[in-house]
Amino acid sequence: MHIFVRHGKRIVEVTEPGRAVLAIAERILGEAENLRRVGQDFAGEAQGSLAIATTHTQARYALPPVVEQFVKLYPRVSLSLRQGSPTQLCEQVISGEADLVIATEAIAEYRELVMLPCYQWNRCVIALPGHPLLTQPSLTLEALAREPIVTYDFAFTGRSQVNKAFEARGLTPNVVLTAIDSDVIKTYVRLGLGVGIIAKMAFDPDQDQDLCALDASHLFESSTTRIGIRRRAYLRGYAYDFIRLFAPQLTREVVERAMGGGGSEYQL
Repeated sequence: MHIFVRHGKRIVEVTEPGRAVLAIAERILGEAENLRRVGQDFAGEAQGSLAIATTHTQARYALPPVVEQFVKLYPRVSLSLRQGSPTQLCEQVISGEADLVIATEAIAEYRELVMLPCYQWNRCVIALPGHPLLTQPSLTLEALAREPIVTYDFAFTGRSQVNKAFEARGLTPNVVLTAIDSDVIKTYVRLGLGVGIIAKMAFDPDQDQDLCALDASHLFESSTTRIGIRRRAYLRGYAYDFIRLFAPQLTREVVERAMGGGGSEYQL
């Protein structure tokens, strides 16, 4: 049985049997890591590490109170937040580089992950004081499409819902700049580049007093933030507590039931 296809001395491709062997090897390595974690749990060790793969918006605006509580509960656990695009984050969890992914986009596309819905959120439009949009009786997609727009990159933070709303009305938004970071979007709105479309949670009335926000939840469908966990992964006890702190409805019992099911999306 040949695992690799060679061209001269170079390996150029993995054969079909080779892909099956690599998949088995990956499962074996994953189970070996699970055994190590089981041993640590039964030894009563409230120490270790927890790697959370997440987007900037979640890390900056949703996770701080969760991290604060978690660090108080588990001061001997090394916690790391790994940021990137949702696709990169999901692949980190699948490969075992991270324990959990918290994201909105792309996560539903990975069958290797069990997905747990956490909460729904929507968007707001931000503009400089005195902007004409602020004087209109109601914000419309038509009015928004006439403005230069600064918003998230296509792979990030519910951008597909924004695109769908404009497409459904036959409109083409004038997106002049995209970014992966809500704070970067606000920076360029402050420079007068355009109006911004950001997650509502990313607007802080105290810190963003130089900007005005208009609710846009009537224009766009809500997005769902999910936690993704690799199938067959063994979670340490403190990982379940982190999940519960982030989404109180996701108790250990609920998470274990979801991971024991056959589907990728778990319905609460």
